[in-house]
Amino acid sequence: MTNILITGIGGDIAQAAASIVKQTHPDWRLVGVDMDSRHGGRLFVDHFEIMPPANSDSFIRRLEELVERYNIDFCLPMSEAELSVLARNGIESIGRAQLLWAGKKAIEVCCDKLETAQFVRSLGIAVPWTLPASADVNPLSFPCLFKLRNSAGSKAVFICNTIEEVHFFRARYPSAVVQEYLPDADQEITCAVYRSKSGVTQVLQMRRRLVGGFTGWAEIVEHSAVTEQCVTIAEALDLLGPINIQLRMTPDGPRIFEINPRLSSTILMRHLVGFTDLLWMVNEALGLPIIQPKESVGTVLVRTQGAAVVPS
Repeated sequence: MTNILITGIGGDIAQAAASIVKQTHPDWRLVGVDMDSRHGGRLFVDHFEIMPPANSDSFIRRLEELVERYNIDFCLPMSEAELSVLARNGIESIGRAQLLWAGKKAIEVCCDKLETAQFVRSLGIAVPWTLPASADVNPLSFPCLFKLRNSAGSKAVFICNTIEEVHFFRARYPSAVVQEYLPDADQEITCAVYRSKSGVTQVLQMRRRLVGGFTGWAEIVEHSAVTEQCVTIAEALDLLGPINIQLRMTPDGPRIFEINPRLSSTILMRHLVGFTDLLWMVNEALGLPIIQPKESVGTVLVRTQGAAVVPS
């Protein structure tokens, strides 16, 4: 039996990943872990365990313990906090379990928004100006975005119209960046990017609308300039797996404002149209070939919701 451990199972991305694995490999055993038990994560796995936070001294030791207890073959870390700890400690496997991730360099660069902007700019790709939110910061224009330097999703992202507002948020979030605000939310594109072990990069572009901080609606589009930039970044990162690149189309071309070095919240949407990056990662770990089909431009995807009663 093949056993896979998925972290952050209380979250939507981990639950979508568990659904995909269970649907594709019904004979596999799934172990889900999370810091909290008040969610529906246990409904998606065969076993549920509590984990300490990623910044805990016992985080890696607890992972090792669970890998040994459940004879885990693959470990799929979902949060950037966990990925950062593993990359920082040079860990590429947990006991006998292979890590399923995008690779050490992608984690180290893209978990830091300031470093991400500097890295992309160094490749000759235009990005919105991005500065550390230090005491003497002087944003180049208003409105601007204030966001945490290390975070995921739309957590703690604020639009500032004055320097006083920047100072207000900096007092509460000292480790942050200010970034050029790009108008026209209807031109926002989220790109699922996967680079295989053979060096082939696949890009799925989705023009999206955010609903509650998540992609609620998406239409598959294709811009050659976006594809070219995504491939350049994937190769420069020595990418081995999936990342998510977010950008807005402007009159001057695409402007990348964030890269998430992990599976993203559109994992189930893109799986439905054949961009099965989670399964590609699993297959490559198993030494199996992967098939990367071409998705249809114009296809529309939407997020749906459900509910369940948890057995007592």
